[in-house]
Amino acid sequence: MSEVESFLSASEEQEIVTAILEAEKDTSGEIRVHIEASSSKDHFKRAQHLFHQLKMDNTRQRNGVLFYVAVHDHKFVILGDYGIDHVVPDDFWNSTRDIMQNHFKHGDFKQGIVEGVLSAGRELKAHFPWRSDDRNELSDEISKA
Repeated sequence: MSEVESFLSASEEQEIVTAILEAEKDTSGEIRVHIEASSSKDHFKRAQHLFHQLKMDNTRQRNGVLFYVAVHDHKFVILGDYGIDHVVPDDFWNSTRDIMQNHFKHGDFKQGIVEGVLSAGRELKAHFPWRSDDRNELSDEISKA
């Protein structure tokens, strides 16, 4: 079993997808989680590439959030699109990172990702509330490479 496949159990992955569904429930925002073993690129640049590859920069309100995890490298990036990045409080991304990092330090990767996703969802709801013409623009499944 690959490092990516063994990083989370099937039930842990389902808990993360459930958190994504909950976080997106009352917002037009889109959240994705991408997991891969490692990257030869700078992790932030890799997350930017994936953001585009996953079409997260094509949302109507530019309010997508990507949680990128490089398992072997012990690195993760939270990347928000233009719309969300310009309305969240200045310390939002750092405080979300700190919440996740605290769980990761204790080996609780699933809970770290869930807490990060739910935190992003609260901010998305505050700034991009759901409207009757909103639709789920992107898959809620975890992507892997």
